[in-house]
Amino acid sequence: MIEHSDPLAPDYQNACVTRLIPALLEGTEEPDWISPEMLQSTSVVLLVLDGLGWNQLRSRPEVAPTLMAMDGGAITTVAPSTTAAALTSITTGRPPGEHGLLGYRVAVADGVLNTLRWKTADGDARIRHDPETFQPLDCFGSQRPPVVTWQSFVDSGFTRAHLAGTRVTGFEDRAGLVESVLGLIATSEPFVYAYWDGIDHTAHEFGLADRYDEELAECDRMVTELLARLPVGTGVMVTADHGQVHVGDSMLDLPVDVTTLLTRQSGEARFRWLHARPGASQDLEEGAREAFNAVAWVHTAQEVVEAGWLGPVVTNAARERLGDVALVAREDIGFVDPAEFIPIQLIGRHGSLTSDEMLVPALGAVV
Repeated sequence: MIEHSDPLAPDYQNACVTRLIPALLEGTEEPDWISPEMLQSTSVVLLVLDGLGWNQLRSRPEVAPTLMAMDGGAITTVAPSTTAAALTSITTGRPPGEHGLLGYRVAVADGVLNTLRWKTADGDARIRHDPETFQPLDCFGSQRPPVVTWQSFVDSGFTRAHLAGTRVTGFEDRAGLVESVLGLIATSEPFVYAYWDGIDHTAHEFGLADRYDEELAECDRMVTELLARLPVGTGVMVTADHGQVHVGDSMLDLPVDVTTLLTRQSGEARFRWLHARPGASQDLEEGAREAFNAVAWVHTAQEVVEAGWLGPVVTNAARERLGDVALVAREDIGFVDPAEFIPIQLIGRHGSLTSDEMLVPALGAVV
């Protein structure tokens, strides 16, 4: 008898990344996991460290002493636990079912849209799929806060989708991020959003080993420098979009009796959407459950929606972007999509609803 653990669903009603902007920028919420001092500070820096899971952080207190000394703890990210969905949920304050950026690779009429690169198989999709129409919700509550991110991201389609209307400042390196944040706060900006993706890249390429610890330590020193140089009364809040698990070579091919029922796949390796041929959805569900029930949560799109994983509301536009069956990895594995090109082997991955992927930090300190 196989013991099946339960998925860790997003806590949209309480401790979730969707509540950060309404609390820190808009002041419309006061979750009890953000300190009153933070909510009352004269200015706030929200630093998103892409890929920093709570479980990975708390198991390395000696690597990140500054982060671990900050107030707070774990909150949940969204489903799927992946960058495009989670960052957009942070900036809009809404679950993926409302903003419609449902993952790394999203099904569209002309194929599959890579949301981070904003490309389909036909190339640049910014005209065919206008980012600001594809993701129609206001970012940052219709305010125009400054955003600090990589210079190479400033004009990207994904930036236009999840940071629309903001004042974007680009940096070239870690020091550039720090100096940009300090400069903006010095001009009396009440809120600054900053993004760093080094932990995510390192975990993807090198796993959760020495290189990961080195990058985490550098990020901890970056936070230390910010706290030392920001003016008195400034709050620094650190969070993330997802955690990571070690997958390595544990990538599973779909069996032929499943692939023959497909038109395409979307999503990511640990939250894979299967799109059925006309009339084949029932057979696809049965075949997927038989093949992968021992290692994954296998659900129909309707079951995913009813479970509330995508939020209490799923718009028609978002529903049309889902597949018919979701393979959501429970073990440290991923599912192969031959149409998905990745230039390097990914050792660390994310997207599923395990605690290693779903729990992220919400840590704060006021200077």
